[in-house]
Amino acid sequence: MLQVHASGYNQNDHHARKHTGSEPGSSLRYQTHRETENAMGRKLEIDLQGDELHARWHLQHFRGLAAARIWCEIINHSNEPVGLEYVSSLSLYAIGSLPWEKSGRLHLAHNNWYGEAQWKKNSLPELGLEKVNHFSLDRISIENTGTWSSIGYLPCAAFEDTIAGTTLLWQIEHNGSWQWEIGDYRDQLYLQVSGPTENESHWWKKLAPGESFTSVPVAITLVTGGLDAALREITRYRRRILRPSADNIELPVIFNDYMNCLSGDPTTEKLFPLIDAAAEAGCEYFCIDCGWYSDGEWWDGVGEWQPSAARFPGGIREPLEYIAAKGMKSGLWLELEVMGTACQLANTLPDACFFIRHGKRVIDHQRYQLDFRHPLVQAHADQVITRLVEDYGISYIKMDYNINAGSGTELAADSPGDGLLQHNRAWLAWLKKTLDRYPNLVIENCGSGGLRMDYALLQQHSIQSVSDQTDYRLMACIAAASASAVTPEQAAIWSYPLREGDREEVVMNMINSLLLRVHQSGHLAELSKERFALVREGIALYKTYRQKIPHLEPFWPLEMPSFTSPWLAFGLRNEQEAWLAVWRMESEQEAITLPVPFVETMTCIYPQAEQRRCQPVLQPQNVSVSLPDKMTARLFHLTFAD
Repeated sequence: MLQVHASGYNQNDHHARKHTGSEPGSSLRYQTHRETENAMGRKLEIDLQGDELHARWHLQHFRGLAAARIWCEIINHSNEPVGLEYVSSLSLYAIGSLPWEKSGRLHLAHNNWYGEAQWKKNSLPELGLEKVNHFSLDRISIENTGTWSSIGYLPCAAFEDTIAGTTLLWQIEHNGSWQWEIGDYRDQLYLQVSGPTENESHWWKKLAPGESFTSVPVAITLVTGGLDAALREITRYRRRILRPSADNIELPVIFNDYMNCLSGDPTTEKLFPLIDAAAEAGCEYFCIDCGWYSDGEWWDGVGEWQPSAARFPGGIREPLEYIAAKGMKSGLWLELEVMGTACQLANTLPDACFFIRHGKRVIDHQRYQLDFRHPLVQAHADQVITRLVEDYGISYIKMDYNINAGSGTELAADSPGDGLLQHNRAWLAWLKKTLDRYPNLVIENCGSGGLRMDYALLQQHSIQSVSDQTDYRLMACIAAASASAVTPEQAAIWSYPLREGDREEVVMNMINSLLLRVHQSGHLAELSKERFALVREGIALYKTYRQKIPHLEPFWPLEMPSFTSPWLAFGLRNEQEAWLAVWRMESEQEAITLPVPFVETMTCIYPQAEQRRCQPVLQPQNVSVSLPDKMTARLFHLTFAD
């Protein structure tokens, strides 16, 4: 049921790097269980007893969903400290049909800067796990260590059983280090999922007598069908656990001045024409991005968050008030978890306010990492938020995070990983407290784009910046896949028409965002009238259906996209209707057939001028779309037959 390994205990298994055969975990025995009903659904708790440790295993099922959240508590009931090295949140045995080497397909969500949410499907032998005995010493292990929770991979993956026709998907709901592995044991496959570990992430916890430790939660779903069916079910689950927010209901359009626009160099003079253009285009929020707090180069000076007098001679309130006068709500960029090495405040705070390893402050990319366990750090963060919201009157914060502080901090911790886990949980507690203080404040989650896309954070944040990708053609692939990482109503995708571009470039930019959250940018004030009209048309169209998005399910007629896909297709649907985006990338074929059955009508709705020329061919089990030119996109509305 769970694996728990502690220092000084025998790992009773020929295991190599595997987290199997753990002790005292393997010696825990059933004691009792309880089943209860609560607001979310049915809850199962199972108590396991050992000589030194007591374990309580939790499974929270969600009413009406094929999904559950699983975690465990470990309690030391002995008279001596116990050093924890590994605690599984989820441990499953025999997860696939035999022979597993032929039936199993592992879906991994590769996630990198400029290349988020890229799913790849492989058999286990293709990934190096071969059937060589009734068990082996090999495993497929995916891990993340540090303060970016989704660098390399998203904290979720899926195992498809092609014989049974089912897919098992798991999601680690943690904003720090985590690890999972699949291996073979006694002819079967097992899956184990955990938060930080000693072997992978320098985590070790000294559990004093009477003390308890709670593992990070893991969500799991098992569905009939493939990856797309599992992603639809986890989308339903993600929506169920979201913090209630008007932002996720109304889906307002946000203009941000950074991407392919001011690029961190805002001034009052530069902002005014952008504010005018954003308002005319139909945007409802205007966020001034990075640089507002520094006279010049700002990277290593962040930390005090005082507005630059050189950039804003009339004060920061001047552009903020101008935004309000144009009927939009204002926002500012923050990176509140760090202080630059050149920040004077960093020299006045004690070392205990920062991550410390080997007796030195951790420095990454000219930044110190603040430790949110410390009351001075929380007080500093509270003061900044209060000033921005109450004094400046902002309604939106882009909360960015551009470093990876590594394994953690040794200060006031049993190990660096222990310090990191405590900090991770302290940051979440601070975030919840802040949103309780200002329930109408929208705080965007960003970590160099999508490098902190996890549902510890995204249960609280209503919106996620999915990517920093600056090429709209590559952004199309990320946009088409982003609803696999976060709910569509949380997935903010940049639309940034270029200063010098053509009509189709604007269209693709807009379509990239029109089924998700619109993050508008670009030098709108410098576009031609025709190209600006396309932006305004797209935003106006979005407003006609956006409140349906939180109730629609994602689907991918061409399976998950990749950067080499000749065509891309992503849609949102219910039983009666759908909105479907189709992109022709570098395909030599002018038409594509999409396996979308029972379509009664299919109309091109963006750009409106293409409605007559873009006429799909409808068949009982599929539709065909023609796009004469490469690097073009169209948005369709579909209705389905009864």
